[in-house]
Amino acid sequence: MAIRGITFDFWDTIVDDDTDEPKRAAQGLPSKAEARVSTFVEEVLAHHPSIGRADAEAALAHANATFRHHWKVEHHTPCVADRLLVGFDKLGITRTPGFDQLVQAWEEMEVKIAPNLVPGIADCLAALEGRYALGIISDAIVTPGVGLRQILKDYGLFRYFDHFVYSDEAGASKPAPRVFDLACEGLGVSASELVHVGDRPANDIAGPNAYGSYSVLYTGVVDRRQEGDPMASVVVSDMTELPGAIAGLGQ
Repeated sequence: MAIRGITFDFWDTIVDDDTDEPKRAAQGLPSKAEARVSTFVEEVLAHHPSIGRADAEAALAHANATFRHHWKVEHHTPCVADRLLVGFDKLGITRTPGFDQLVQAWEEMEVKIAPNLVPGIADCLAALEGRYALGIISDAIVTPGVGLRQILKDYGLFRYFDHFVYSDEAGASKPAPRVFDLACEGLGVSASELVHVGDRPANDIAGPNAYGSYSVLYTGVVDRRQEGDPMASVVVSDMTELPGAIAGLGQ
């Protein structure tokens, strides 16, 4: 059955993750990781000065580890507020007066200073437009779906997509079948008519393969291939090669 729908991962597939770091440095800002730690610790200590900095940092590390378990093992991604509350619970404290502002700072960090687009992605999407229904299936690790939509709008790419499945909104993350169910429903295609494009074999290849769809591994930003990984239907290192690479799938 011919391909009728294509979904894309977001990070390291549409945008090149961490290419915002040089932009932050040029503005005299700390790295994202440093900023997340400092904003959390400062909010805690501002209202609970008896808590030591080391304990606050350890509580955030615990919250992040808990999040990674949810993401990697249980295949869902709690929102930023829920993640940070795990850290607060570890410290035995409740929401502080600036908690909502802390959450907002985390969620908007990559929107205000966005990573660069992956080379060739704009031309790729323009070539696919009108030939396929296009969507996104993305895990929302820090920036929520609303922020990822804004990044696409700021780059002029939002208009190419017909449907979005973000893990914070879907209640599930790749490779869970639910995200592919939602994508197929939203795009109006069957599993055998869908191809998913992404950079992580465990998420972006294993997921669609198990679902009965086609898969494309994109290696242009990070080549994550290791021995024993699931086999992608197609591998591309240049986004401008994608339209031609998938043309024969399902024929």
